[in-house]
Amino acid sequence: MTEFVPFLLSLLSKPGLSGNEEPISALIAEKWRPLVDELSTSRLGSLHGLRRADAKDKRPSLMIATHMDAIGLMVKKIEHGLLLITHVGGIDPRILPGQLVTVHGKREIPGIVQLVPNRLLDDKFVGKSAEFKNLFIDTGLKESELLKQVQVGDLVSFAQTPFEMSGGYVAGHSLDNRASVTALTVCLEEIKNYNLNWNLIAVATVQEELTMAGAITSAFDLRPDLAITVDVTFAKGPGANDYRSFPLGKGPSIGLGANIHPALVKKFTTMADELDMPYSIETMPLSSGTDSMAIQISAEGIPNEVISVPIRYMHTSVEMVAMTDILRTGRLLARFITELNTESLNFLHEEKNS
Repeated sequence: MTEFVPFLLSLLSKPGLSGNEEPISALIAEKWRPLVDELSTSRLGSLHGLRRADAKDKRPSLMIATHMDAIGLMVKKIEHGLLLITHVGGIDPRILPGQLVTVHGKREIPGIVQLVPNRLLDDKFVGKSAEFKNLFIDTGLKESELLKQVQVGDLVSFAQTPFEMSGGYVAGHSLDNRASVTALTVCLEEIKNYNLNWNLIAVATVQEELTMAGAITSAFDLRPDLAITVDVTFAKGPGANDYRSFPLGKGPSIGLGANIHPALVKKFTTMADELDMPYSIETMPLSSGTDSMAIQISAEGIPNEVISVPIRYMHTSVEMVAMTDILRTGRLLARFITELNTESLNFLHEEKNS
């Protein structure tokens, strides 16, 4: 079960902030190359891995999209030998004080995110949650040296080392969404010896955390007949136990809502039941908050489903995932692919008209 863990840990050890995904893309490409027939990169940097159908005639295509970009920070000002920062993607500033980071200047520089101590703040700020305007990075460099190495706009990534935990869990930064990249890789491993009736395009998209530009452009370029978006969702934990969160270690969630074709919901729940695989239904009445929002409305419209891996502590440097959930997600995707046949598109219309 744990054969994929070294790959996951390697993904969590690389930067790849939204809009600057090259380091992580290279690592994924190396892993996918022997598992697909053709590997290419879109104009915006999304990675496309094509596994062709084993047929001479033209066959439909399925796109499985996982975003590979991560959240992080950016230098917005250099003042008194310290780096003032802003965010790349959604980051709660409360989690930043004390974080170890890497500043990607002319060279990689270790740093610590800190804030002005309470006793030195004006009364109106004492005891309040940290805000970006009060946060800075200390690299230990003198100002003259810092100015030679770092400039405004340089990126900053989390430097927390990923690690395995007791009970079959992994923790680290960027599990959103590299847990899903790993699940898709598990899927590619599972089907490598199968003859496929459909073309499969595995896609690691760029910029999901900011603009969804990778999903928009790849879906338009590839024009798949069906699509699956694989992302992460909130796992249950302290203060997160309502309908918006899902059990950790109890399988993936299957999305249900406006971005999702109802026939695909039925198909995935039926498959999970047949596999005796635990899963949750995740209601997404307005939008899914994932690349599926862009994929669904690309070109003439693409029927799609959202499968999510539960993680705790999302958008922090110590996100946490159960390895069993990654494995189950990969195997559920593999089952869907291997069951596709020349009649598979019919069930979309049948469900719509039922």
